[in-house]
Amino acid sequence: MEEGMNTVRKTTAVIAAAVLTMGVLSGCGGTGASSSSQGRVYYMNQKGENNEQFVQLGKLFTKDTGIPFDITTASPGNYEQTLKSELAKTNAPTLIGLDNNDFPNWVDYCDDLSGTRMYKDLQNRDYVLKDGDTVKAIPFVLDRYGIIYNRAILKKYFAADWASIHSEQEVRGFDALKKMVEEIQAHKSDLGIKGAFTSAGFEASSRPRYGDMLPHIPVFYEYRDQNTTVIPSKVSGKYVPNLKKIFDLMIKNETVAPTQLSGATLDDAISEFALGDAAFIEMGSWAYPQLRGKKVSDKDMGVFPLYMGIPGEENSGLTISSNYFAINSKASQKDKDATKKFLDWMLDNDGARKIVTDTMGFETPFKSYAKAGFKTKNPILRANDVYAKRNCYDLVIRPLPTAQWALTMADAMLEYAQGTGPWSKVESSFVDGWTSEYNTVHKS
Repeated sequence: MEEGMNTVRKTTAVIAAAVLTMGVLSGCGGTGASSSSQGRVYYMNQKGENNEQFVQLGKLFTKDTGIPFDITTASPGNYEQTLKSELAKTNAPTLIGLDNNDFPNWVDYCDDLSGTRMYKDLQNRDYVLKDGDTVKAIPFVLDRYGIIYNRAILKKYFAADWASIHSEQEVRGFDALKKMVEEIQAHKSDLGIKGAFTSAGFEASSRPRYGDMLPHIPVFYEYRDQNTTVIPSKVSGKYVPNLKKIFDLMIKNETVAPTQLSGATLDDAISEFALGDAAFIEMGSWAYPQLRGKKVSDKDMGVFPLYMGIPGEENSGLTISSNYFAINSKASQKDKDATKKFLDWMLDNDGARKIVTDTMGFETPFKSYAKAGFKTKNPILRANDVYAKRNCYDLVIRPLPTAQWALTMADAMLEYAQGTGPWSKVESSFVDGWTSEYNTVHKS
């Protein structure tokens, strides 16, 4: 997920063999990188919250191999625009970060990865993105998201004589979740917090949580009902009333008034949760580097699925999303080879694997990581172990027709939250907007 970045940042790590002992030279522009006889790696990064760690990874790669590594990270909401601009340049990205939403727009820039070691090292190849039968993008991280909770606050709630719910295990579906959230909100002063949920912000850094992450739950069930993994031309909207249930619960039981949501940022929400001012935040495993080491300890972080009253959801686990690597099919062969070396190096190098699992907090889909014992301690990811033991099914992120669909959904949801627009506009954005966006992109 593309979160938490305020500016477009480009960092270049350039090392030649003759100056390895001098350390990493970091700068801007990447002009030196294009002259390497070994080729270069230029990564267009979609995971803004991990920019610093990818810079660290790139520096280590350059130190080990002498191959230059560049990275650009776009600001929230501007990823595809920035990617388009960078791909038009002479020294274009060689490695492209994508997700399900972006992928259909960039298929022509994705090389065939079926022969790569990274593809062959996957534990489960069902998550790859294909164009027909051709492997075009490989997942490098398996994120999970849901309703992260502060266990210390919930323990106080469970012990209260006014509480209806008395353990985490009792929260199995929307009804129990709703009762707990509303009681916590009603007794927020007793619990010493500002609200049950953190602010449902709709500033650019935060709005993907509501226009993208949250609607992906009903989208999952639409795909399930149509028995497909291919983008359908239309959706029924059957689960939009369920989307309203969870959204209403969030905006009516949070730290700020709905009228303030347009300016509320992701940093606001992260801070509210990290400081113990709210019991819940709708968020994912990628937020761990920002939450780690704050007031809420790792052992106090748990996660509930995004329950919204859909039959059978008590047997669901957390939502699983992936971010993908694609190699620019239009890059030179020398740069493609250098980029494949970077992907191989990520699989083999212990320093790289430590950064990926410990510093980034990634759960990787690779056999080599598992075999070598590299498993993240990220508590947001480890929270899913409880659901896995119960054989709960994963809510797998499925492709949207376009990224614009999610932006339009966010606009409609914000208007509804502020009282300036009806819920029917959200319904129309979900159903009619899907058909419109599909016809725009997927039909000639």
